[in-house]
Amino acid sequence: MLKKEAAELFAEGFNCSQSVFAVFAEKYGLSKETALKIGCGFGGGMRNAEVCGAVTGGIMVISLRYGHCTAENTDGRTLCYEKTKEFTDAFKAKNKSIVCRELLGYDISKPEEMQAAAEKNLFKTTCVDMIVSAVETLEELGY
Repeated sequence: MLKKEAAELFAEGFNCSQSVFAVFAEKYGLSKETALKIGCGFGGGMRNAEVCGAVTGGIMVISLRYGHCTAENTDGRTLCYEKTKEFTDAFKAKNKSIVCRELLGYDISKPEEMQAAAEKNLFKTTCVDMIVSAVETLEELGY
């Protein structure tokens, strides 16, 4: 169900990070609208084809659940880091990378490569696959 909802958000025009983060946000006390706003800048590997937006969306879910909010809560920070590593390792095992340009085969921070990726419909195929993979991975890990 969440995979479909996340894919639909992406099809509506939200980015990969927004699509993953928003479908889990309300479960952890954050409105969908706020999650969509927070997730906006992380799409397209933070506009630099770096860490895949679907992955950063997943990390935000983990942080929302496990993140600490007092400096002295080092155990909370450690747990959040462990859960983040568990998620990124699982995503990487499925997809061989967590880096946008490696997953797409194009560096979409460069206009000519963004165009080439668009012409190959990678945003409708590979990106959707990564969104679904991130949601599946989060669900498999109990989110």
